[in-house]
Amino acid sequence: MNESHETHPWRRYEPSKRRPWNLSRAVHLWRRAGFGASFDQLKESLKAGPQKTVDLLLEPKTDAASFNRTCDEFVQDLDSAVALRPWRLRRMILTPHPLLEKMTLFWQGFFAVSADRGPNGRQMRRHAALLRNNALGSFPKLIAEVCTDVAVLLAMETATYGKTVPGENFARQLLGRYTVGVGNFSKQDLRQSVRAMSGWCVLRHKRRYFENRHVSGAKTILGKTGNFDYDDAVRIASKHPATAANIVRRLYRLFISETQTPGPALIAPLIEAFARDFNIAGLVETMLRSNLFFSDASIGRRIKSPVEFAVGILRSLEANVPTARLADDLAALGENLYHPPTPDGWAGGQCWINQATVTARYNLAAALLDAAGPYGGKCDPAALARRRGLTGANSAARFLAEVLSAPGDTIEQSMKLLPPRGKLHDRLRKLAYGLIARPEFQLA
Repeated sequence: MNESHETHPWRRYEPSKRRPWNLSRAVHLWRRAGFGASFDQLKESLKAGPQKTVDLLLEPKTDAASFNRTCDEFVQDLDSAVALRPWRLRRMILTPHPLLEKMTLFWQGFFAVSADRGPNGRQMRRHAALLRNNALGSFPKLIAEVCTDVAVLLAMETATYGKTVPGENFARQLLGRYTVGVGNFSKQDLRQSVRAMSGWCVLRHKRRYFENRHVSGAKTILGKTGNFDYDDAVRIASKHPATAANIVRRLYRLFISETQTPGPALIAPLIEAFARDFNIAGLVETMLRSNLFFSDASIGRRIKSPVEFAVGILRSLEANVPTARLADDLAALGENLYHPPTPDGWAGGQCWINQATVTARYNLAAALLDAAGPYGGKCDPAALARRRGLTGANSAARFLAEVLSAPGDTIEQSMKLLPPRGKLHDRLRKLAYGLIARPEFQLA
């Protein structure tokens, strides 16, 4: 790859005549780093430029901490995962810090803790809060808290005589998925990790330690030897160089491309930098600011998950709909929040798309936009355009074409989807549906 400032993959993107900062790149940034942008956010971003927009996504001007405290108060008494799903969606739709919610959703899929495998609603709520609090922080700290989280331990093990003891299944997830990755640890590493974690169990939904059940003595884990305990085993795995490579590849798939596997030379600088401090926000920031992120190799190279698809529509059209119904509809599309299908989470990518799910996505879009449908007509493009002072057909159509643009769009082509006749509010609903129903809109 050419090493010039403009094309070096991990240098900061600087707009040029050949690669201008435009609507397409602004939409791309907001969809990858969040779920989508409102009209005002896009206009502000086009004026501010890419790097200041990344600043805003990393550190929003609005008090996100206050917003999260308010949300936490609403869910503190909920005791089932089903009851939590609508609030999780509402938080994603309304959050002033979409990057934090995007990363929280990523870690939910990464750790793949399901309420179907043991944890109750309160434990799932605490688990989601743990992920949010650490989503952009220190990776070793995140792993340390995850590996002492009752919801995780219950979901990864089968209780025996009322107890859940971290055993080989949990150790295999710790090494094979959470940290170094498959192929980077041996059976001996696995057995020694189980020995180090002995003595701990979950009893009556509380984590407890029984010293007489801990196996003391020297243990060798991933090349290190010592009289290791539970915390040592987790720390050694979380700070291993292979862990840095594993996490970089996972986040590359989230932020850069899920269609191409990065070569070793391409991601070596990211792995080296991440291995120095394991700071998640720093790694994410490097990716979001980069030439590669704003290039054709990244734009449109991910398939939206059902949650990304629906929440993106609602954030772009500034609509707040009944989220209990939405949670059910998204579960039918394959993304049942708090219920990942396997311990490996959702497969994602092309697994989201088949003939049935594409039809179901179009049906969901139609239901969201239906003036008399199950969502109460609250997703109303014409009303949004009027609030922006856009009362003419062309100006309103251009507005919708911009906020609902897809990779490869031109605004003029998109505006041609506006029906030529009928009442304006009906025409704008049909235009919005036409924009959302394009194959390109399924991409981010």
